Amino acid sequence: MRQAKSFSVALVGVEGAVIEVEAAISSGLPRTTMVGLPDAALKEARDRCRAAMSAVGPGWPTSPVTINLSPATLPKAGSHYDLSIAAAVAAAKGTFDPRALEGVVLFGELGLGGRVRGVRGLLPALLTAVAKGFTRAVVPAEQLREATLITGLSVYGVGDLAELFDVLAGGGGAAMPAPGAAEVDDRRRPDLADVAGQEEAKWALEVAAAGRHHLYLHGPPGVGKTLLAERLASILPDLTEAESLEVSAIHSLCGINLDDGLVRRPPYADPHHSASLASLVGGGARVAMPGAISRAHRGVLFLD
Repeated sequence: MRQAKSFSVALVGVEGAVIEVEAAISSGLPRTTMVGLPDAALKEARDRCRAAMSAVGPGWPTSPVTINLSPATLPKAGSHYDLSIAAAVAAAKGTFDPRALEGVVLFGELGLGGRVRGVRGLLPALLTAVAKGFTRAVVPAEQLREATLITGLSVYGVGDLAELFDVLAGGGGAAMPAPGAAEVDDRRRPDLADVAGQEEAKWALEVAAAGRHHLYLHGPPGVGKTLLAERLASILPDLTEAESLEVSAIHSLCGINLDDGLVRRPPYADPHHSASLASLVGGGARVAMPGAISRAHRGVLFLD
């Protein structure tokens, strides 16, 4: 029996747990079995990985393949395990040395032609990997910018499965350097200085911002309540590095693009008055989807 092991991360909210993806190839008639509490989308990874590996060259093993996701007691969901499953099977098949997977965490969804697609929650997953001692990561090329926002990790971006095998075989894929100094965000945003008059209301906003208090604005339509609320975040201080990582991790879980860097300013969320409970507090069967309250973490939530 030939075996190999790769690594990925299971997310529970914005927290994560390292998952060992084990592949074993034995003798007998062709079949593929996946164990370890995978959900429906993850079970479909067998077919995606089989088609992708056939498309790029090595092909799927013609013997029984058993894929185990450990720890088996933790439910796994999502398609971001595709890359780690394909890597473990390819290593067990002999495409490259299984030792190349040591200390490497992999994320990415596979297309049938071998293309590697982006996934939600990459930033919190990588933060978990770094906390657990991983030093290298392979991510979708389209999310390379987001992955390099984390220090202490050598990141490889791959556009397809062939590039992944090339990287793991030591034939290419230079690691991206650690991020440098934070770029200054000079985008124009609503500013409290734009508001003419309303001195008492602006003073109330300043007190609320200074003490991190809740604020109730009352008045007839058109008096400027929304105008003021939209500008409350402008007088809050910049997020600290730790706060920035917290907020950015939530945005990554929401699928918000982080190509412009970490979120450095307090966020602002203003859900519609008809928003459902789930859209406010979030939800999800196995993969948590943050709601408006979570998206406003460390910032301003405006309920009109």
